[in-house]
Amino acid sequence: MIGVGAMIGAGIFVLTGIAAGESGPASILAFALNGAVTLLTAFAYAELAAAIPEAGGGYAFVRRAFPGAIGFTAGWMLWFAYTVACSLYALGFAGYFWEFFLKYTPGLPEVVFNVVGEHGAGLVVTFVIAVTFVQLNSRGTAVTGMAENVLTVAKLIILGVFIAYGLKALGAAPAGQVTESFNPFFPKGMGGVIIAMGLTFIAFEGYDLIATVAEEIKDPERTIPQATFISLAITVVMYLLILFVSLAAVQPPGGEPSWQFLGEYGETAIVRAAEGFMPAFGVAVIVFGGLLSTMSALNATIMASSRVAFSMGRDRWLPKAVATIHPERRTPHVAIGVTGVILIVMALTLPIEAVGSAASLIFLLTFAMVNLSVIVLRRKEPDIPRRYKVPLYPLVPALGVILNVFLALYQFTFQPLAWYVTAGWVVVGLLLYYAYFEKQASAALPQVLERPAPPHIRPEGAVVVPLHNPDHVEILLDYASPIAQARDRSLLAYSVVEVPQQLPIHEGIRFQQHREGLLRRAREYASDENLELETDLVVAHKAPDGILAGARRYNADCLVMGWKGHTNTRDRIFGEVADQIIRHAPCDLALLKVSKPGKPKRCLFPTAGGEHAQLAAEMLSVLAPAFGMTVTACHVVPPNATDATKEQADEWISKTLASIAVDEPVDRKIIEAESVAGGIALESRDYDLVVLGAAREPYLQQVMFGEIPEKVARYSPASVLVVKRYEGHVRSWLKRALG
Repeated sequence: MIGVGAMIGAGIFVLTGIAAGESGPASILAFALNGAVTLLTAFAYAELAAAIPEAGGGYAFVRRAFPGAIGFTAGWMLWFAYTVACSLYALGFAGYFWEFFLKYTPGLPEVVFNVVGEHGAGLVVTFVIAVTFVQLNSRGTAVTGMAENVLTVAKLIILGVFIAYGLKALGAAPAGQVTESFNPFFPKGMGGVIIAMGLTFIAFEGYDLIATVAEEIKDPERTIPQATFISLAITVVMYLLILFVSLAAVQPPGGEPSWQFLGEYGETAIVRAAEGFMPAFGVAVIVFGGLLSTMSALNATIMASSRVAFSMGRDRWLPKAVATIHPERRTPHVAIGVTGVILIVMALTLPIEAVGSAASLIFLLTFAMVNLSVIVLRRKEPDIPRRYKVPLYPLVPALGVILNVFLALYQFTFQPLAWYVTAGWVVVGLLLYYAYFEKQASAALPQVLERPAPPHIRPEGAVVVPLHNPDHVEILLDYASPIAQARDRSLLAYSVVEVPQQLPIHEGIRFQQHREGLLRRAREYASDENLELETDLVVAHKAPDGILAGARRYNADCLVMGWKGHTNTRDRIFGEVADQIIRHAPCDLALLKVSKPGKPKRCLFPTAGGEHAQLAAEMLSVLAPAFGMTVTACHVVPPNATDATKEQADEWISKTLASIAVDEPVDRKIIEAESVAGGIALESRDYDLVVLGAAREPYLQQVMFGEIPEKVARYSPASVLVVKRYEGHVRSWLKRALG
């Protein structure tokens, strides 16, 4: 009902005549093609919403695929587009409201118009209906959903009556009337069809609203794909039937083609069509249907717009207060209120036609980004459980990108102002992002329950081990304990208790039993191995916040953590979390991908110099004797490399090995391979462990360990330990290196 209610809004009532005027009988083809283009994006929404059921919809998907400015821009644009759509629906309701009274009780509107003017009367109704539905949304999803169901079913019945009378009129029409109505089919050529597609595309926006409330939907993995395709099917069938009936059943009095007649009346064409083949009450029915359509679309779009704002506030890309949840109604009441204020201001002050065209353009661009996100997330997060997958991947999302961008670019030829408005909104958003929101998101205090550190932590800090996977408890402690001993630091293991976002943080006490077993297992293993180990729990709304807060609380000198082998997966602890830990860890970092159980005996150590490789060498000085492990240092050169290149590679190895202090001699090896990562991964088949430093490229370090370490971790059959020296420690290392 959310999807159908949003799609079958004022658009079909307003756009039928406009589309007919631009492309003639081929307007039915324009709507059908728009349905096909929309279906491509619907596949993308179905896969992503089922796999990532988070509030925010398209914004949440793009943010996950493209963190940073691109993700912010997607949310910023969607919030604007949804809010503008709300303004359009509120204004549309006002128009149909006074149209109804002008038709049947003209005296009442005249009195009101004499007092506040015709424009003022429209604004009054706009304000009242907007406030009404903002308050309705604030009362909760159940109330909002009930209202949406009633409104949507009622308008479907009304449109069904319109279609039924039109088909009945066609049944009694003279032979050949239908053929004449659609001949010629392309009076303005294919260019007119493309223009009509651009103008009417906003009528197909709405199924995406389902994804924006994914966190409030039961069984989203199954429900969202079904709801997406059912709502789109209902809408496209209704649109095509309405267009067919309007074009074929209308007989203009002057003998002109029906498409010209509909085009002349534009926004009110469907009302004029109803006058031609429905009884006297036909106009009242259609006007009443317009009222219901604008109300249901306004209701659904306020819900969607506020959820985008709520999600951005939760990510600190809007003020923190926007993410506030009402303690009793469990709704994002601040986000709803802010959205309501903006939509009312827009409706009452701005030239809404131009801004509305910009909203249609933004939807096209955002849909293109969502399709692209499917491709990116398939590569970045291959382990996400996808109960629904886009068919014919990657052809379908690639076509979605191309067609949405094409329609967006083509829109410039007939509505350049939409591009100017969109560009202005994006520029304003990026200025705010770089001036304030980026810093706010980075510096946001983690939502964690403050607790004192265990009393036996040494003043100089600890080597900390966040625990999540029960299978990795022992092996992580095996790696962390010799590092702690060598650095003369305490050893501490902790686990993050995640509290659902809607609950207060102190509710974490209810969930701590799920993590106590991990800590008990760690203590038992430490006792068996005679290790001095402290354990603790951290309560947080988000796993990365908890891990980072724990590292700061215990004054971590080094953080040793398990890893899937690539930086983004659906795994709640070591998936997307890894990116944030790599970016913000306040200490040296060691991430371990466990492929082979037990303590490693043979280690491959690729090196190309740098502070991170130096840290890897220092850790090997500790781990090699602790495990009784032999080490082979290597460097990758191209096939058929010159002797000079090989000598340079040997120099890199020598520089790194200068800081390794192990009893056993370190072997050296020059690997010839086309790809550095491929060469290391292939060579590692004969080893138990690969140890390597993070990339030195500043940009790559912000989002991942670097292309080579990430590919090695992904494809190597051995366990992989990737280390990254803390920025503060890098400065100390440089001072030592420079004497």
